[in-house]
Amino acid sequence: MSEKQRAILVLNAGSSSIKLSLFPESAEGGDIPLVQGMIEGIGTAPRFAARLANGTDCQPPSWDGGAELGHDSFYAFLLDWIGEHLPGIELAAAGHRVVHGGTGFERPQLVNETVLQTLEGLVPLAPLHQPHNLSAIRALQKRKADLPQVACFDTAFHRSIPELDQLYGLPRDLAQEGLRRYGFHGLSYEFIADALPNYDTFAATGRAIVAHLGNGASLCALRNGRSQACTMGFSTLDGLIMGTRCGSLDPGVLLYLMREKGMDADALEHMLYKQSGLLGLSGISSDMRDLLGSNKAEARESVSLFCDRVAQKIAALVAMLGGLDALVFTAGIGERSPEIRREVGQRLGWLGIVVDDGANVEGRARISATESNVAVWVIPTNEELMIARHSRAVLAKAAADLV
Repeated sequence: MSEKQRAILVLNAGSSSIKLSLFPESAEGGDIPLVQGMIEGIGTAPRFAARLANGTDCQPPSWDGGAELGHDSFYAFLLDWIGEHLPGIELAAAGHRVVHGGTGFERPQLVNETVLQTLEGLVPLAPLHQPHNLSAIRALQKRKADLPQVACFDTAFHRSIPELDQLYGLPRDLAQEGLRRYGFHGLSYEFIADALPNYDTFAATGRAIVAHLGNGASLCALRNGRSQACTMGFSTLDGLIMGTRCGSLDPGVLLYLMREKGMDADALEHMLYKQSGLLGLSGISSDMRDLLGSNKAEARESVSLFCDRVAQKIAALVAMLGGLDALVFTAGIGERSPEIRREVGQRLGWLGIVVDDGANVEGRARISATESNVAVWVIPTNEELMIARHSRAVLAKAAADLV
């Protein structure tokens, strides 16, 4: 009998979807996932798709009464599916994206009960994300109690932000209670910071701004590869206009909605997270592709305002950095939309940014023209691979500590 290949299961659990990848346990096994898949439509019409490294698409299952199934049922399905369809794979560990690590976790952690309880205490800081991240860990504990699990935090990369810049203009004791700027999308930014030396050694040790533009969108200012600021602050609502999230908002708007519209916390939360952003502005879609393909005035206005806000926030970060050596576009919109990259670049022409139209449309890595004062790059992000790398490192350290 041939020896099984040991692999790390990477899970990114959300409210209506579960992304999974399997990576070789050892870095020598390479960074190409053995399988990638996703369960979407949890709570409505769940569907599963997966693809092996050789390009083979796996036959999707059908679920009777799928709308009634909870997340735990799907974690059980995934473990059973791996065992049945990938008999040559043995799980060595599981790595998880956990949105919030608070101020206490500056690096990934091997999960134990103490770590879990600390993370559960952070649920009020990320009520829409944290519970789903932790439920995945709990579900695997029930099925595979001896499987090591690693929590990787979206906030950890931003612990290098100066303490002063983490504060709000609120009574200082509230900051001690956790009301401060944390920053998110850290796993994506960390991947780009690690990859940037392969594209631009000057910017990698200098001043760069990364634009993570997707359904969730934010910007991160890097100096020498370390986070100095993020447009997301206390929550994932802050900063840029997003697919369904509002971005930066005058706090007086919330007071008005509470007093004049009678909205309570639940109603505000639903509106700000689910009904705002591109969807709310356009009344058409939260998907940038739909808006770019529409000739309606509301769609054009929504796209224009999105690009305006991206450029405005980039300008603020340039001021903070004292200049700019490179601008990097990443994530779904950033990687795949030459229209948005062009529009943002044009709004930043005062910085000396010049986007090469041909390179931009062709989707080359470097899209800035030769006369541009700032290098402009398109670099694909890979949060799942970042989680796998962190998990490998945590497992290696744990093994070394036992020696």
